[in-house]
Amino acid sequence: MSTRPIRSVLVANRGEIACRVIDTLRRMGIRSIAVYSDADAQARHVREADVAVRIGPAAAARSYLDIEAVVDAARKTGADAVHPGYGFLSENQKFAAALAEAGIVFIGPPAEAIATMGDKITARAAVTDRDVPVVPGLSRPGLSDDDLIAAAPDIGFPVLIKPSAGGGGKGMHRVADPAELPAALQRARREAGAAFGDDALFIEHFVDTPRHIEVQILADEHGNVVHLGERECSLQRRHQKVIEEAPSALLDADTRARIGRAACDAARSVGYTGAGTVEFIVSAHKPDEFFFMEMNTRLQVEHPVTELVTGIDLVEQQIRVARGEKLGFAQDDIALTGHAIEARVYAEDPARGFLPTGGTIEHLVEPDTSPGSGVRVDSAMLEGLEVGSDYDPMLAKVIAYGSDREEALERLDQALAHTRVLGVVTNIDFCRFVLRQPAVAAADLDTELLDRLVADYVVPDPSPEAQVLVGLARIGTRDPGDVWSSSVGWRMGEPAPVITRLVGGGHHSTVSIHVEHADARSISGKATVVAEEVEDAEPWTADVVYLPSVDGRGADRLIVDGVSQSWSSTLIGESWWISGPSGTWMLDLARPILDEAADERAGEITSPMPGTVVAVSANSGDDVSSGAPVVVVEAMKMEHTLSAPISGTAEVTVEVGDKVDAGQVLAVITPID
Repeated sequence: MSTRPIRSVLVANRGEIACRVIDTLRRMGIRSIAVYSDADAQARHVREADVAVRIGPAAAARSYLDIEAVVDAARKTGADAVHPGYGFLSENQKFAAALAEAGIVFIGPPAEAIATMGDKITARAAVTDRDVPVVPGLSRPGLSDDDLIAAAPDIGFPVLIKPSAGGGGKGMHRVADPAELPAALQRARREAGAAFGDDALFIEHFVDTPRHIEVQILADEHGNVVHLGERECSLQRRHQKVIEEAPSALLDADTRARIGRAACDAARSVGYTGAGTVEFIVSAHKPDEFFFMEMNTRLQVEHPVTELVTGIDLVEQQIRVARGEKLGFAQDDIALTGHAIEARVYAEDPARGFLPTGGTIEHLVEPDTSPGSGVRVDSAMLEGLEVGSDYDPMLAKVIAYGSDREEALERLDQALAHTRVLGVVTNIDFCRFVLRQPAVAAADLDTELLDRLVADYVVPDPSPEAQVLVGLARIGTRDPGDVWSSSVGWRMGEPAPVITRLVGGGHHSTVSIHVEHADARSISGKATVVAEEVEDAEPWTADVVYLPSVDGRGADRLIVDGVSQSWSSTLIGESWWISGPSGTWMLDLARPILDEAADERAGEITSPMPGTVVAVSANSGDDVSSGAPVVVVEAMKMEHTLSAPISGTAEVTVEVGDKVDAGQVLAVITPID
């Protein structure tokens, strides 16, 4: 029986998690309230909520992280409760306490549990009292560098330095050589202090070939605690998860039961209520041994894979627990059926070191998510959405379910192939590259596998089909009623092909199309593609038919030698964005450029991503040397120093605080005669 009415919930977050929470609120008949910053005024979560409230400017510190502003919004809109999502204020004990003082329910655990589990040192102590196994190490408040250096030999190298106050890989360092430990500790303290305002450290033994296994738990206020099985999150890049799945292929039934009981004991150690995740490290070589790492006192990004294999809506359970209800099921009622895998879609460019990207989503196609498709998409994307640099670059999550792991992998690959985001560079093709690796297919995983795979990743050259589509689309953009503007107008003698020279992936190619038929609904003919830089390259030829989408917003059809495929295309500025079964590319029309014109652009300094100028090291009129720093741009909490490409006199066109776009010219260096 419910003890606290919850009829109206404010979602103190943004992006895909805000949309996902709102979806459950709508299904439960609960009024949803969104909050937004100036940067998110047109965001999807704002449109989907019943009510939306502005809470501040774009900077997160003055909007989504402003406790007073969020609590005030909850008061003004009559919210009974607040759901924090993840990130931002989701694990902030002061926020939970402020809501309690205002008489508003926090859909999360007690503030005391957040405080204990938010500090890794106190968390280790709490779970140790419940006999939950922890990685051998040294962890207590106030440890000095000398304390840690003295303890390391007994713990055993390699050791892992970890900050007490935070995660996400910041301040975390693996040290194999004892001589390198002092410098690594100093570096870790600087990073932890800058990231979390707390430079406390501890060290653990580094587990050989580690795999990251986490267990989802639910607990109510009546003493009931259950686990919903485990998720494998070993596919990480620099300690940030990219692909997650449930259940793990590593664990047998006995280990699954034991790690589940340990997770429940960890939750009991702090009087936990609501949904939470207990994270463990497991050696790939000793899968029956596991060690506690930390507990996340909130919903996890990867929670959908658990929902798909258990059939339990975790957000609904969070709300029911917050109402004071008992869990409606016992441990024996929970079964894991099938397999689910999730890929995070980020606005980042794998070809440029995974730098955050941005821009406007000009064209969007998402995969089929109808019942029976086995596909789910949690997304904040919209056509026309401006993706900036103020927040985390994650745009969406694509999740696939199958009767077994192989089917789930295949469905996820196809779902990603049908996720087309034109106008913003994403990591979708990289995720598909990862899914096709033999080690991933065989579930031979560890937390460093993805970092090793990155070294082998090469952005594929544009496919012939993508290049042909540009040639066909260019024909289709002309007015068929105007013979003077048409590429297929009349001429004396044999019909001439329509020639398009393209540059993409650093290579030039020539697309030649002998048009046999062209009208507003279809174009057909014989296509030939020749790679210009490849000596003795064999031309690619095919009979093609182009069927553009009716309204220009859906998917195009390209029929190549009788095989029909779905493609998407749009012209953005001077670049054609093409996305299809084999990938997404930007292709430009190749134009001859005079040497003098190329020289004029040699001194340009452009921003590699949207961001904010945080430092300017040279003034207009200053002489600078090649390689000297000129401008520093911050994007998504990362700083990028942009240096002079040549020696000369600087002309700087931006100031500290300016917002800049990707590709914007920030300064020009003119060679000195």
